[in-house]
Amino acid sequence: MTHFGAAANANNEESVSKQADASYTGRMSENTGAGNQGGDLGKDQYFFGSLESSAKNRAKVREVSYGYEQPEGVFLTSLDFAVNWVRKNSVWPMTFGLACCAIEMMSMGASRFDLARFGAEVFRPSPRQSDLMVIAGRVSQKMAPVIQRLYEQMPEPKWVISMGACATSGGVFNNYALVQGVNQVIPVDVYVPGCPPRPEQLLYAITLLQEKIQRERGSLLRTLNVG
Repeated sequence: MTHFGAAANANNEESVSKQADASYTGRMSENTGAGNQGGDLGKDQYFFGSLESSAKNRAKVREVSYGYEQPEGVFLTSLDFAVNWVRKNSVWPMTFGLACCAIEMMSMGASRFDLARFGAEVFRPSPRQSDLMVIAGRVSQKMAPVIQRLYEQMPEPKWVISMGACATSGGVFNNYALVQGVNQVIPVDVYVPGCPPRPEQLLYAITLLQEKIQRERGSLLRTLNVG
C-alpha cells in the first residue's frame, strides 16, 4: 500500500506541474500574438503580477538602441532658413591671435573642448577664406589699422567676436597705447567677458553667434546680390 500511495502522489505532483506549464504556455501564447512587446509584458505579468514597468523599460531601451520608425512626409522650410542653417554650421574662424586670450582660443580648437562639434574647427590662415574674426587679446594703436584691413579683406557675410576684457574695453591697460574697445575699429557681434575667458565661454559665444546667424532675414537675396 505504501508503494502504491507514493506512486499516486508522484503522479499527482507531475500532473500539477504539467498544468502549471500549460497555464504559463497558454498565457504566453495569448500575449505573443500581439508581438514581441506583448510577450515581454505577458512574461512580466506572469512573474510579477500587474507590474508593467519592466516591459515598458525594455521597450524604451529598444527604442533608444535601435531607433523608431520615422513617419514619411514632406519637410517644409524657407530658403532663408536653409541658407542660415548651412552658414551657422560651417563658420570658419581666422587664425589670428593678439595676446594671452589666443591660448584659450587654441585650447578651444583642441580635442578636449572639440570645437568640431559645432562645425567651426576649420581655422583658415587667410582672411579671404574666413568669415569669423576672434579678437583674442588687447588691441594696440599700431595693430588697429591692420585689424581693420584684415576685416575688410574678409568676404561677406562675416562676423566678429571680441574675446576678453582687453579687447572689449581695454581691460587693465587704460593708457594711450591701446584701443579702449575693438568696436571703435570694427563692428562686434558677440562679446566674451573675462581675463582671460575660459574656452567654454568662447564655445558659448560661438553658439550665440550661430543663433544670431539662424535668425537673419534676407540671406538668400544677399547671397544672390539682389538684396
